[in-house]
Amino acid sequence: MPPLRIGDLVIDPPILQAPMAGFTNAAFRHIVRQFGGAGLLATEMVNARGFVWLDENEAEHPDRLWGVADEPRPLAVQIWDNDPETMAKVGRRLAEEYRVSVVDINFGCPVRQVTEKAHSGSYLLREPNRMHAIISRLVQVCAPTPVTAKIRLGCSRENINCNEIARVVEEAGAAALTVHGRTAADMFRGNADWERISEIKSHLRNIPLIGNGDLDSAEKVVAAFDQYDVDAVMIARACLGRPWLFAQAAAALRGEPIPPEPTLPEQRDVMLKHYQLVVDRFGDEKGTVLMRKYACCYAQGKHGARYFRTHVAKVSTPEEFHSVVEEYFPLHDPKRESQDADSVSSAAGS
Repeated sequence: MPPLRIGDLVIDPPILQAPMAGFTNAAFRHIVRQFGGAGLLATEMVNARGFVWLDENEAEHPDRLWGVADEPRPLAVQIWDNDPETMAKVGRRLAEEYRVSVVDINFGCPVRQVTEKAHSGSYLLREPNRMHAIISRLVQVCAPTPVTAKIRLGCSRENINCNEIARVVEEAGAAALTVHGRTAADMFRGNADWERISEIKSHLRNIPLIGNGDLDSAEKVVAAFDQYDVDAVMIARACLGRPWLFAQAAAALRGEPIPPEPTLPEQRDVMLKHYQLVVDRFGDEKGTVLMRKYACCYAQGKHGARYFRTHVAKVSTPEEFHSVVEEYFPLHDPKRESQDADSVSSAAGS
């Protein structure tokens, strides 16, 4: 699989980690890097207007830029707002001061607080001229740092305009386009429409197309490249409790055996390391509260996960967190153990 090229930046493998609000902070990115396999990592989306206010009034920068100045590259920072000049102020700082690898613009967030209240994110899909103004202004101030855009198929199933938007994004000077295969109205319901994503490729002249949506296994990543006309893929929610998914997908793309899932005790150790990174940054109480959602992700799909989630959602101190993990985090899977036992019995009888 050829590497992805975003401007002069070469991304290999062409597997990207999606920016996700409230999740993809420096602690999570550190864990992903330890497993490997992600060609490009991204921050949580940063509110450009909030960045400017903090900078001018508190001489501080948002917590969502924690770690950005010092961590390894390549690294993308995603920003959002609807004002070209506000976005330009932040983009310039990210390119010149933080020296990020990519400045990504969020035109895909479907959350009401961003769309209806701030008229940003996926709301802007109904305003292609404003999108063009935002992108072109950022391209102007960020050069030579590439500027990219992330969109959805449209605002609703009745208003799918991703092909038109793709042309606008490229004409404005963006170096790549990422498309999530749902509309804003879909939120995360239903299945991502990869056929629609693939159709967009013919509307782009020179920039790469990155597909996003429902990639929760290495096999699905390989299938996305095999079946659809995309230059790269972006993994989102599935990686939150499985940061090793990128390494599995990268191995599959190379035609190598897919590494097995870590054992449940190993997964618990990863979660505890993640927890320590969060606590080191935010302190015992805030760090513990922030870790609740990550802990629920690590337990997702496991035997007994419901009991763990119920208890971990109430913790607020390191002592409580470690006690709940010790007592409730699933360390065995009766169904899998039964299957393994059946396999051993069959082998013994053959």
